[in-house]
Amino acid sequence: MTAVETTLLNRQRQVAVDRAGLERFLGRLTRRVPSGGADAWSVCLVSDRRMRQLNREYRSVDSATDVLSFPGDSRPDPDGSLYLGDVVISVPTAARAAGLHGHTLACELQTLALHGYLHLLGYDHETDDGSMLRLQRRLQRELIDAEAEG
Repeated sequence: MTAVETTLLNRQRQVAVDRAGLERFLGRLTRRVPSGGADAWSVCLVSDRRMRQLNREYRSVDSATDVLSFPGDSRPDPDGSLYLGDVVISVPTAARAAGLHGHTLACELQTLALHGYLHLLGYDHETDDGSMLRLQRRLQRELIDAEAEG
């Protein structure tokens, strides 16, 4: 199986992020869950302000949210490569949620990246029979760093 190229961008400066730990998790995730033939995808960490702008523009919701997924084009590029899409995570929102759930920011970021990745693969918890969230919970148990859980 060919490795899926994962790009991690940190476009916020408000909250410190364990970039290396998140990159290790993303590698485990793409090795464990096939990308459906895609060659690459990205995760972008943003501020609440930027997330609110994206949520307003793409979902007509004027507030920040924790994670958004933007699927790539299902057609290959001229060179034959297929881009899975982008996952955008609001780090300040994730930090608040981590505190509410009693776990670390690292654990919350890994959970949100997993959730977004499953959406890029076509899963939709709003319309399915619960299969996406069941798969997500199983993958969380298998893949999330023990040290990230706190």
